[in-house]
Formats: sequence, C-alpha cells, structure tokens
Amino acid sequence: MHVAIIMDGNGRWARERGLPRQAGHRAGAKAVRRTVESAARLSVDCLSLYAFSSDNWSRPRDEVSHLMWLLRRYLQSEISRCVENGIRLNVIGRRDRLNPEIVSIIERAEATTAGGKGMLLRIAVDYSSRDIVALS
Repeated sequence: MHVAIIMDGNGRWARERGLPRQAGHRAGAKAVRRTVESAARLSVDCLSLYAFSSDNWSRPRDEVSHLMWLLRRYLQSEISRCVENGIRLNVIGRRDRLNPEIVSIIERAEATTAGGKGMLLRIAVDYSSRDIVALS
C-alpha cells in the first residue's frame, strides 16, 4: 500500500492558535515522526510526504530558511531511527536549488538507509507538477 500526504496547513494551524507560522511548521515536523512510525507499524509499503513545493520558494525568506532548517534537522535526527526500523529514505524533486549542505545530508541519509527492507519513506522537496521527476 502507498500512502501520500501533502503537508499543508501548518501556518493556518499556528494562526488559529495565535502562534507564529514557525510554530506551526515545528508542530508539523513532530506530526511527521508520529505519521512515519504509524505507517511503518501498519505495514505501509511506501509513504510519500509532499513537504516543500517549488511554489514555497516565494514565501518570505525567513520562513523558507526555517523550513530548510527543519528539513536539515529532521534528516539528521531521523537517520538512525530509519535504520533501526528498516525504513529506506528517498528524497525526490529538484536538488539543484537546495543548499549544497542539505543535498549532502540528503545523499548521506539515502545511502545510510539504502539497505532498509521495510517501508520506503519518500519526501518530495522542491517539487512541481510542471517538472518531470523520475521516481526511483
């Protein structure tokens, strides 16, 4: 079974609670961990998280920086958890517009988790329906 989730609404969630948008994005990142754990427990074969579309580059610079910081932090903190649970990580989308440090972290995460025999966790970053993206 393949489950795909478009990660949207974190800013609205924060606004409804009188919090800054960044608080909503942090809460969304915490929800990702619970979602990944639940999907793996339920024997989902592939979980695709549409995390950052190419349209998101037009958001305020501070917000984009925070989202990239969250991506970097998530990848660094979750690699070992993925390995422990046999989860294979694959990031799809354009990498040419990402900070080289983030690309390096993505490549390391993919290589480190490549032997996973459980769920495939696919994260879409800088994706667009206007781009042709090969899914591997």
